[in-house]
This record gives sequence, structure tokens and C-alpha cells, in this order.
Amino acid sequence: VHFTEGSLFRATFTAMVENSCRLNHWDISPLRINAYLVEEDVPVIYFPRATEGLKRRKREWEIPDINFPERDNGPFPKKVSKIRSTDDQIKKIYYSITGPWADQPPVGLFTMDRETGILYVTQPLDREAKSSYTFLAHAVAEGVGSAEIPMEIKVTVLDMNDNKPIFTKDLYTGEVAESSPLNYEILQVKATDADQEGTSNAAVRYKIMNQEPKSPADDMFTINPVNGFIRVNAKGLDREKNHNYTLEVRAADMEGEGLTGFTKVILTVMDSNDNAPIYTQTQFSATVPENTKDALVVKMSVTDKDDAHTPTWNAKFTIVDGNKDGLFTVATGANKQEGIITTAKGLDFEKISTHTLLVAVENEVPFAVALPTSTARVTVTVLDVNEPPIFDPAVKVISKRENLAVNQALVRYTAHDPDIAPKQTVRYMIVRDPAGWLNVDKDTGVVTVKSEMDREHLVVKNDVYTALIEAYDDDEVPATGTGTLEIKLEDVNDNAPTIQERGIRVCNKMFGTRLLTVTDKDGPGFSAPFSVELEGSSRNNWTARMNETGTGIILQLVKELDPGFYTVQLRVTDTQSLGQLSTVTAEVSDCKGSNAACGRAPPPSTPLPLILGVLAGTMLLLSERKRDKKVTNIRFKISCGSDPHTGGVAPADPRKYIRPLGPEKCSSRNCKDTAQNPQAPRPRAWRKKRPAAEGEEEFI
Repeated sequence: VHFTEGSLFRATFTAMVENSCRLNHWDISPLRINAYLVEEDVPVIYFPRATEGLKRRKREWEIPDINFPERDNGPFPKKVSKIRSTDDQIKKIYYSITGPWADQPPVGLFTMDRETGILYVTQPLDREAKSSYTFLAHAVAEGVGSAEIPMEIKVTVLDMNDNKPIFTKDLYTGEVAESSPLNYEILQVKATDADQEGTSNAAVRYKIMNQEPKSPADDMFTINPVNGFIRVNAKGLDREKNHNYTLEVRAADMEGEGLTGFTKVILTVMDSNDNAPIYTQTQFSATVPENTKDALVVKMSVTDKDDAHTPTWNAKFTIVDGNKDGLFTVATGANKQEGIITTAKGLDFEKISTHTLLVAVENEVPFAVALPTSTARVTVTVLDVNEPPIFDPAVKVISKRENLAVNQALVRYTAHDPDIAPKQTVRYMIVRDPAGWLNVDKDTGVVTVKSEMDREHLVVKNDVYTALIEAYDDDEVPATGTGTLEIKLEDVNDNAPTIQERGIRVCNKMFGTRLLTVTDKDGPGFSAPFSVELEGSSRNNWTARMNETGTGIILQLVKELDPGFYTVQLRVTDTQSLGQLSTVTAEVSDCKGSNAACGRAPPPSTPLPLILGVLAGTMLLLSERKRDKKVTNIRFKISCGSDPHTGGVAPADPRKYIRPLGPEKCSSRNCKDTAQNPQAPRPRAWRKKRPAAEGEEEFI
């Protein structure tokens, strides 16, 4: 059934269902269908009815949406629809709506006439802002209460073509190579339409409206009307003629027939490598002295018709022939149009006197089309120079015994002259001989022993003695070459073992032991393990034996001796029975065990630190007492050995080392002043020192 717009009548239809049955507890009976019935230009919607006697009520008919166009011009309020109750013929019915946009915030967009049930909208709707509105409609009988179950009403805003397409950019830019093939996609433009998606109102189509310049054709580019991809449409792009193109592109909705939007596209034509670089000349020649690395050979210039200072214009050079041994290298100059050839290694006139190179030139990027490659031929002539003699090998290593006799030959170490013309004589000399052990025959290069060699000498490192031999020719300006001679000296047993300690201290009671260290300059096989024997009268008072490693002597006093100094004689021999007599001075102290630090006999001479300490302490005391001109005999106690308060290090302040114990009873004439002034002050700082400890000796 179709109703035309503006129909002013009401219609009711009755449908009969055959084969009546019960479905979902509903009684199927003749149905009253309330469709979009038009009355006064608006649809009328009836409240659905439910059968009586059911535990729950169900709708008789699904309520259709109410459609209303967006951006309606009014006047407002404007009718949207009308709701009716089937009981309005027998009862007075009042109508209302509730929910957002009605009686709840935001209030008042939709209203309903209480008497007639007409639904009004109070202002234009915008689908792009909100596409639908839902609220409840109510029908209440006068004096009775609710006549109908509240009915949900949904107003759908119909889309109107009120939005034009808008491009995502006001200006598009792109690049296209002049050698691009037909249908090459350059870039994509895109426009959006805010109207309802999937409708013709939002169906956008694209078209190129104008192209500038219009050469070589006015349709150099085309655009896909659906996706907006711009492609190359014709041949003839030439950057040298047209650097860029400006396109005006239109987007129209309604599939190209509706509202329109415009954008601009600027396409820059990029230079393609369609011109090969060409040498300004194809033959070059140069002369280079031999043995010179990084020597400039030649510079080669080229020209190129492509855009300057671009990858299609910048030249790249390659030596394609004549450089088998990698003697030459080629690089591009700073101006990118010049090839510079230099020597990568020193050239050898005696091997090859002339080199011929073939050098090709291309661009930094490949050619866009098939182009011939330009080449140049370079002839390099090598100049002969006087070269120094060359030792072979450069480092010669030999092994010899360190005790070779003087004038005995070590080795013949010679060099050859690489020059082939003229023939020259090579002679030799020693330029470095740290110990002065060597001679060399200037004509034959035979190295001999000048003086006895010693493997244990300071100049010998890791058993190797190094000397430098120089060879020189007889040219007007002699050329010289140097060879290194390394002599590995084989050890012989020429050093007897020695005892490192020259003096020891021991106690004369409860004898302790002392460990003496033995060393030998010779190497393994001629040194440890060592043997030891006591000599002379030392056998009566001492015992000596080697430790487990055979590198140390365990010395022990076996007889109580008076305090004093004694000489112990020991003979130490190596594994080859080479030995010598060593003497150790033993200071015997009156003490017990291994600690011989205190109680030892007075030394032969007073140690200098002790003298300085005593003098400094005395001078400090006298300087502090000088004001009162009073002199007091001071009694000092000085620790035996190191002061425990200084960790074994002599103190900077002597008063920490020499301590006054108090004044003696006055007995000299100098004490007269003290007697006259018994209140004379004593040095406070000294009186605070600790008392004399056990084991200290007293000196006045």
C-alpha cells in the first residue's frame, strides 16, 4: 500500500490468518494493522494492544521508526508524527512524552500536544551531530489512569546532501620522473564527505579540471574517479622544458553530480638520467716516479647535459682494464665532473715501466634509457729512481751460545740492490749495537763477535740481543736500507748463585731460624735447586739447609753466643756444581726465640736517626726553657727498634720519639736558677707523653 505525500485520509486494514494455531501463547485472531497512516501530512502511530488474561503483556506490532529530514526549514515547532490510543473513541485520553530531548536534559527539542498526541520538533535537526532520538510516549485516560503501556518512539534523522566534499589537503605536491611510463601512479588525493556513509550524498568522484602548462598535451595526467590516484597519461615529460605542472582537481558527491570541493596539485618533473657523461678527451698520458704511493697521475674532465649537481649529473669513474694488481685508484673530484687517478701502491720500474689504463664514466644513478658508456685511455710511464738495498729477510733471527769467542763469525747478513741500471756495489755497517759486541765486514756482510756476549746483560730482552745493520750503495747520493739482526743467546752456566741478605739478627736463647733467599742469573738447568754448606768456624755455631723449593737457605744458631756481631760463611752451588762463598753478618742479641728486635747489642756506630732525634728533642726543650734561663737535666727513654706509635716509621716530630721522664735532682751550678725559681714551668706537651714501657733503654 503506498501513500503519496500530502494524503489526508486514514485507512484501517484487516488481515485473516488461516489454519489458526497458538504461537507463543498469543491468540491469533483478525489483526488490526496500524502502519504509517497519514493524517494531516504526518504519520499516525497507534499504541499496540495485548490480549487479556495473560501473565505478561506483549506488543501486538513492532513500532516503526519515525523519519524526519535534517536541516528542515520549518516553521517551528513542526509536526513530526501523531500517536493515538485505540480507546480514544470511548475515553478522554491525554498524551505525553518523556526522556532526553523531551522532558529531560537537554529539554525541549521534542514536545507533544497533550490533547491531540501530535509530536513536534522545535528546531532543525543535524544528522551529522545526532542521527536518531528515542523517548517514551504515554497515553492516560481521564480519571482512570494509564490507558496504554508506554510506547518507545524512535525518530530517525534522514540525511540530506548538506555537506560538500572536503579534501584532506589544500595543496598536494608530488614528483614524477621525466622517464616515467604510462599509467605510472604518482600520488593520491582524497576528499571526505560528512553526509551519511553508503548513500549517494557521500559518494565522491574525482576529476582533473585544469592542467598548466598544457604542453606537450593538455591531458598529460589522468585521475582515477573513484580512488583519486593521479597517473601519467601521455609521453613527453621533459624537465628541461617544463619543470612542473599544476593540476586543479574537483571532488563532487552524488557520484559526481552533487556538491563540489577543489584542491590544487603541483607535480615536479624530476630529471631522469637520459644523458650520459662524456669525456672531453679520450686519450691521457702521465709520468710517475717509482715507489711513490698516493702520487697524482692524471685528472680527466667530463660533461653531462642532465641537471647539474644531481645524481643524474654527478660522474662516477671506474678503471675497467689495466689495473690487475690494484696499483691505481680513481676518485671523483669535488666538482663531480672530474676523475682523479692516483697510485694506490708504489710502482716498480724494474717490473713494469709502462701501464695502460681504460677508465669508464657513468652517473651515480643508472641510465634511464639505453645509453653508450664513455671511456678514456690513460698511459702511465714509470720513472726509475735510485732505490735502497733490501735485506732479505728484513728481520734475521739466529741462535748462538753467549760464550762465543771473540772474532768468531755469527752470520752473513746481506742485502741486494733492486736497481737494474746502473750496476751498483752494496756495502755494510752497524748502526745500532747497544752493548758493542758485534762487527760487520763492510764488503761481505759477515757479522762477527767483537767482545764477549752475556745473556744476563741488561740490554738483552727475553734472551734476545737486537742489532741494526745498514746497507748502502755507491750512488752519488747513496741510498740506504736497514736490516734487523736478532741473536737469541743460548745460556751457559757462567753465574754462581748468590745470597740476597747481607745481614740478619737472631736471639742467643731458644734459637729461631732465618730464611735466606738465593738467586742465580742463569736460566733453568743452570740454577735452582741449589745446595749449601757451612765453611770454617761457622760449622761450630750454625746449621744450614735448603728449603723444600731449593731456592732458600734455612739458617739456625745452635749454640748460645754472647751478644755481638758474627760472620757466617756459606758456600752455595747450582745444579751444575758452580758455586761461590757468600758471607752473612749475624747480629746476636740477648733475647729468646725468633724476635731479635729488642735487647740486641749496641751497634758499632750510633745510627743517624737516633742522633738526629736526640739532638732535635734537646734543642726543642732548651728553646722552650730559654726565656727563664733555667736548665734542667732531662732523662730520656728511647724505644728499642721502631716506635709502636708511628707504625715503624720515624716521626716527623722528634718529641714523639724521645720522651723526657722528668728533671733530675739539681746537682750542678746551672741548677741555681731553678732553685731560685722552683715554680718554673715544665713543658706541658711533653709531660703528657706515655710512661716508659718495659723493654726500653734509658739514655741521659
